[in-house]
Amino acid sequence: MARKPKKGGQGTPATVALENATVAFTVHAYEHDPAAASYGGEAAQALGIPADRVFKTLVAEVDGVLTVGVVPVAGQLDLKALAAAVGGKRAAMADPAAAERSSGYVLGGISPLGQRRALRTVVDDSALAHPTVYVSAGRRGLEVELSPADLIALTAARTAPIGR
Repeated sequence: MARKPKKGGQGTPATVALENATVAFTVHAYEHDPAAASYGGEAAQALGIPADRVFKTLVAEVDGVLTVGVVPVAGQLDLKALAAAVGGKRAAMADPAAAERSSGYVLGGISPLGQRRALRTVVDDSALAHPTVYVSAGRRGLEVELSPADLIALTAARTAPIGR
C-alpha cells in the first residue's frame, strides 16, 4: 500500500493524519453520485469491494458525550451495544450539525481519522477479520484503505460488537 494520497488535491485531515503517522494506506477515489441512497454502499459498489470491508463512521451521543461508532456499511450501529462498550447507559444518534462541527467533516464524508476534536471511538470487532478495511478519507467519493490495527491505534479506539 502507498503512503501518499494520489495527486490532485485529495489531501484531507484524514490523509494528513495518516501521512504523519507513517502507516501504510491507500486512497481510493470514485465519482460520488448525490442521488445515492447510501454513501457507504455507494463506495463498496463503486470500488468493487465487499460491503463488509467498508466501514461507516457514525457519531452518537452516549450519556450526553459525543462518541464515534465505526461499523460495516451493510449493517447498522447498535446504540445499546455502543453505550455498553464505553460504560454508558443511553445512546442516541448525534445531531447532524453537532457531528459535523465536532469532526470538521460533512455528513457522508465523516472520517474516524483526523477529526477536528478527537472523540472516544469504538470500532466494530468484525474489522479484525480483514487484512484491510475501508473508511471515509474525509470527503464524499474518497475512501482510505488501511489495516484494522492501524485504524484502532490511530483513533485510540476500543473494539466491541457494536454492529448488527
